[in-house]
Amino acid sequence: MAKRDYLDNLMRDLESHTEVRRFGSGWLSGFFALLFAISGFFMVVALRFPGWFATPELALIKDLTAFRGAVHLVLLASYALALLSLLLRPRKILGLTALMVGLAAALLGGAYVQPDETRSWGIFFGLDFFVVNLLITGFMFAPLERAFPHRRAQRLFRTEWREDLFYYLVSTMFVQVLSFLALAPQEFVNANTGSWDAFRAGIASLPWLVQFAIVLVASDLAQYWYHRLFHKVPFLWGFHAIHHSAQSMDWLAGSRMHLVEIILLRSITSLPLFTLGFAPSVMQAYIGFVYVWSSLLHANVGGHFNRLGHWIATPRFHHWHHGLEREAFDVNFAIHFPFLDKLFGTFHLPKDRWPQNYGIPEDVPRHYWGQFLYPWTRTGKKTDDAPAE
Repeated sequence: MAKRDYLDNLMRDLESHTEVRRFGSGWLSGFFALLFAISGFFMVVALRFPGWFATPELALIKDLTAFRGAVHLVLLASYALALLSLLLRPRKILGLTALMVGLAAALLGGAYVQPDETRSWGIFFGLDFFVVNLLITGFMFAPLERAFPHRRAQRLFRTEWREDLFYYLVSTMFVQVLSFLALAPQEFVNANTGSWDAFRAGIASLPWLVQFAIVLVASDLAQYWYHRLFHKVPFLWGFHAIHHSAQSMDWLAGSRMHLVEIILLRSITSLPLFTLGFAPSVMQAYIGFVYVWSSLLHANVGGHFNRLGHWIATPRFHHWHHGLEREAFDVNFAIHFPFLDKLFGTFHLPKDRWPQNYGIPEDVPRHYWGQFLYPWTRTGKKTDDAPAE
């Protein structure tokens, strides 16, 4: 009971919508202390148990001498900020929690911990990949949302942030499993299409920028019809409804996707990358681009961009796809190029207007496991305001 009370108090302190979080209040120092402490702790865990929690592709970075020094500085910053929060803030729970997490990282061995001998089963959970992604995208978009918000009253810890952070954790920590399941079709295609070798050689001979442009257009065309199919087929909509159930839009909301849909989407978008001869560097660049682009489209960032939005997807363009109004149903399926919606009759971008509300008129469970089972437990009944299926 005491543990639940402690967690409830911590969440209440993070999510408070009545408190003014100004400089000198101790809230900002407590928040960043907790962020740095958790990030440092997870990195120490990945360094101690690399066979279980480290992503092999990041080994080159972790082997740099400066990396462990950076982790050490992150932990030191968490201690300093935690103490500052404890001094300034009447409620001590943020600073105290950050201090305990930081001390746990130190007891585990700190930034200079040595790898523990663990049995490798060939499966890893990308805890380090989760931390790196979260810090990079968070520090990129959270300030952008504060500086140029569409909804000024929306807080960092808005409704449903816990669920979306968990989705972010699942999609990054299980990167190996997701990649294996998504790439299985590509391996089958490659093994049975030896006659395509001349075509693949022709693609590989194209300039890098041309390859990247082709991948952008081809993947968006595939995503357009994939996306539209998930809106039209009732059973598939059960999976996609999870993504649309978010009632607030920010950079983290884009990570709310059912595990099955993530696997299928990655299979579709990676098909041209892995089977048609594109350079590996093009593939890597596109994957990195999509991570950032998806966060931007869902971000709470203002700006009408009336002309640009007809040719390049902008936050307002994609927000209309998530709108709760009748006019927002089944529109704007493209991820990169709105001209695809123009071509197929699903474009909607009223001048200077944003949707008033987000979500869907279905009773989707709030928590992860209920949402995971939702495609199989939903009744499939439509309301008068429900999108067409």
